[in-house]
Amino acid sequence: MPSKETEFLYEQIANSIRKDIMEGRLHPGDRLPSVRQMTDVWNCTIGTVQRAYHELSRQGLVITRAGQGTSVVGVPTETDTPLRKAELIHRAEAFLLEVITSGYSAEEIEDAVRQAMERWQAIEKQPARPSSATIRFSGSHDIVISWIASHSEEIIPGYHMELDYSGSLGGLIALAEGEADLCGCHLWDEDTQSYNLPFVKRLLPNQRVALVTLAKRRLGLILPPGNPFGLENLTSLAHSDIRFANRQRGSGTRVWLDARLQEAAIDPQRIRGYQNGVMTHSAVARQVAEGNADVGIGLEAAALSYQLDFIPLTHETYQLVIPAANFERAELQTLVHWLQTDSARQRMNDFGGYLTKATGDIQWIEQHYTRSG
Repeated sequence: MPSKETEFLYEQIANSIRKDIMEGRLHPGDRLPSVRQMTDVWNCTIGTVQRAYHELSRQGLVITRAGQGTSVVGVPTETDTPLRKAELIHRAEAFLLEVITSGYSAEEIEDAVRQAMERWQAIEKQPARPSSATIRFSGSHDIVISWIASHSEEIIPGYHMELDYSGSLGGLIALAEGEADLCGCHLWDEDTQSYNLPFVKRLLPNQRVALVTLAKRRLGLILPPGNPFGLENLTSLAHSDIRFANRQRGSGTRVWLDARLQEAAIDPQRIRGYQNGVMTHSAVARQVAEGNADVGIGLEAAALSYQLDFIPLTHETYQLVIPAANFERAELQTLVHWLQTDSARQRMNDFGGYLTKATGDIQWIEQHYTRSG
């Protein structure tokens, strides 16, 4: 354990270098003295200097590279970049340098970062930024929705979209209980052979509700490259050697799958892994990509993002469910208007697996109170 004197000395060293940077005596690109040179100047141990340099690196002011020493990387000021942001930018740049020099493209990097954010959002909701108002989304996972959330302050200036991937049913319940502003839904109803409408009427009775089409999505089997097990359809899932990655109960994908299995007289209990549902399409694709499953059920866009094979099974309609009172809010009007633009359609087409002809279409459900007797 370092003594108080040692801790104070490392802070003195760090503060001295920081002052030189802030006052312009050290500039971006300048190399700092070696650790051994600094031990002679300050009459201290190597560990004390290393700790001072680490503190400066943590603040985003310097960077240390093997064989190249330690150099100044930034000069944050109160009117420009706070230390906290400078540190984050420094870490991001170090990551980008590493992956770009490894041959990854900018598109691949952005896609990977988005998937990582989805993974953390599934574990814990992300709090709204203090400078932004919040739009609360609850419902079924979608890759485009995740992209919109990560770019929400560009699409809807001044607003941050908070995601709760609770499944289509969970989203409608959250909407009914006032815990969400809009819901993402793709629930298939066997009786009416339609998506969403019957469920919205049941769970949001006596309300005027808008169904805004995000897109039609290709849903199917996600497979390892080359389809090594030669799977062709849902019947293949019942083979005892096949490990399956499923979606969670209450998700639109699970509702559709259960209906199809019943139609084909396939006992779900014969499917190895059927009960182990995950919260997102990306998580299904990751299970397959990492070799933890031989096949999964999910979106083509998720398969493409992990460079996996895909067998299409259906086109499903994914809609945003917005009660009339919320629909009139300026921020949700802005979102709906963005969905009706060519740039929105192009963004979805870039992901693959989306059919955007109906993107931005609005269907109103008119429901009224009735009295008996």
